[in-house]
This record gives sequence, structure tokens and C-alpha cells, in this order.
Amino acid sequence: MKAIRTRFMGPTNLKGSRISATDGDKVIYVPYDHALNIDGNHALACEAFRLKMNWVGSWKAGWFNSDCYHVRVE
Repeated sequence: MKAIRTRFMGPTNLKGSRISATDGDKVIYVPYDHALNIDGNHALACEAFRLKMNWVGSWKAGWFNSDCYHVRVE
């Protein structure tokens, strides 16, 4: 099982703010939900990635260098 890294991506002229979620091989982008806080947005992106990959289980998150890393815990 790999870790999931989520990263905030600011708005551009064409796209709004979003969160990317990747395991190093695949990546998805989730629009930033301004009704949630930063932790909630990263958790939402992680959940979307886990559903796409069919990964189950309990997950823990931690921050390093402005990125959030999610790892599965038993």
C-alpha cells in the first residue's frame, strides 16, 4: 500500500483553487470547497482518491512541507 500525498493548488486564470491527490503514479484533482477548512479539503481529496483506487481501511494524516500525507493504519 502506498501513501497518498495531497497538495493545495492555487487558482489560475482558467481554473479555481483545487487539491491534488496522488500516490506517485496516478493523480486526481478535487475542487477546493470553501465551506471546509484546509484539513477538511485534504481529507476530502484523500477520500476521493481512495474511492477511485478502491482502497479501504483507516487512514491517518500528517503534514510535511505544506503537503499532507495520508497513510493506512491497521
